[in-house]
Amino acid sequence: MKRIMTIFGTRPEAIKMAPLVLQLKKDEALEPIVVVTAQHREMLDSVLDTFGIEPDYDLNVMKQGQTLSEVTSRVLLGLEDVIKKAQPDMILVHGDTTTTFAGSLAAFYNEISIGHVEAGLRTWNKYSPFPEEMNRQMTGIMADLHFAPTEQAQANLLQENKDPEKVVVTGNTAIDAMHTTVDPQYQSDIIQRHQDKRIILLTAHRRENIG
Repeated sequence: MKRIMTIFGTRPEAIKMAPLVLQLKKDEALEPIVVVTAQHREMLDSVLDTFGIEPDYDLNVMKQGQTLSEVTSRVLLGLEDVIKKAQPDMILVHGDTTTTFAGSLAAFYNEISIGHVEAGLRTWNKYSPFPEEMNRQMTGIMADLHFAPTEQAQANLLQENKDPEKVVVTGNTAIDAMHTTVDPQYQSDIIQRHQDKRIILLTAHRRENIG
């Protein structure tokens, strides 16, 4: 039985990795191991509750005002012990967070295969978005399998000379998360008032989008 470890720590990661975790649990040939870093504590917990996912390991690295270096080092050191205990055959990380980069680095240091979900997104500006652009580029260098959400992301990876046989266009797992959680009978006064119009929902949390 192959042991597949998923590592995530932020709310967006949890939303997009949850459908994958649930699918892994259905495969009798696989033993899924869920590790959370809790880079986003409260927001992460709400997503885990929504999908009914209980982590096997919780690093709980969240501290007020910590630097990127502190987050990276705490995740890296925490994963060192977890990996030695769990002995995974493959580690799956998602996207471009500090957890993603540190998780990939921990896997690399322990010579464990890495699968990168939502691979291939690029701006080619290392400071925008910061630090995400470099997190995902460096993760892409270490990854053995690249799960690209779009054909453009696939093209970016091939442009970087990734092995075409190791790059797969999977679509965006956020769509799977939506199908899992959205009630088809959902009612909203706002939607009812504007049912003859197209509605755009915008969320913004990054300082470059708000400031």
